[in-house]
Formats: sequence, C-alpha cells, structure tokens
Amino acid sequence: MTGGEMNVFLSKKTILLAMTGLLLATGGCVGSFDPQTDATSPLAPRIQELVDANRDYPRWADFPAEPTDLPQPAQVAANVSALGVQSGALASQVAGIDWVLDSDPTAFVESINRRFDPARMAPIGAQTPEQVEAFAETLRRRAAAPPPIDRPRS
Repeated sequence: MTGGEMNVFLSKKTILLAMTGLLLATGGCVGSFDPQTDATSPLAPRIQELVDANRDYPRWADFPAEPTDLPQPAQVAANVSALGVQSGALASQVAGIDWVLDSDPTAFVESINRRFDPARMAPIGAQTPEQVEAFAETLRRRAAAPPPIDRPRS
C-alpha cells in the first residue's frame, strides 16, 4: 500500500473533525433565532401585537390550489412536435428569401427614404428655440413628483 492510499483515511478524519468544530462554533448562534423584545421599549406593545397576529402565518389554506386544467403529457408532446413542424416550414421559407442587397448602396438608401414621410422625420433643429423651450417645459412639468400620500398613523 502506498503512502497516498494510506492518507485517504486521514483526510476523512480531518473533514469529520472540521465539521464537528464548525457545528460547535455555530451552536452558540441558536439563541439568536428567537429574539426577545425589550419590555421597556415604547414600541414593545406594537411589536408584540404584530408578532402575535402573524404567528401562525403562512397556513396551507393561504396557498393557491393545485391547477386542474393542465394539459396531459401526450398533448404537450403533440404541441412540441407541431412546433417542430412549424419551425421546419419557417426555416424553408427563410431559406427561400433572396438576402442579397442591391450592389448600389445609394439607390438602396433612396428606396428606403421614399417609403417614409419626410415631414414626420424632420430633425429637431427645424423647430424654433421657443418651441424647443416650450417642449422642455412640458417635460419638466410631467417629471414633477406627485404630492406625498397621507398615511394614517397608528
């Protein structure tokens, strides 16, 4: 038996000792998961009231019911195969498209520009400074925060 094979048992013992030490070290934190409210605090009655009101939450009755209208596995398999067929049909349609653009880029740009209304595509610079300022003022009014909501204090 080689030295490497004999050390296998030593590494397992080391891990066992390390985990035991870790459990002992974190065992002191168990009490921190059940905090006590300071009785002299002015918020103590309200805190205790909230804790008592929510002590049994969540209940199984609060969870949604199990859905009953789920499709059967055979229906899901049929839907998946139908999607596969549709995907194949779409791939054949895409393969049939001629993706080669015209050799003249300026003619291509002009054909695109003919499709759009130039009045609607006018740059912002075509507006007067007064129009720009009026537009900016409407945006500032829209960006103002709403008034705060009054919330009842208990």
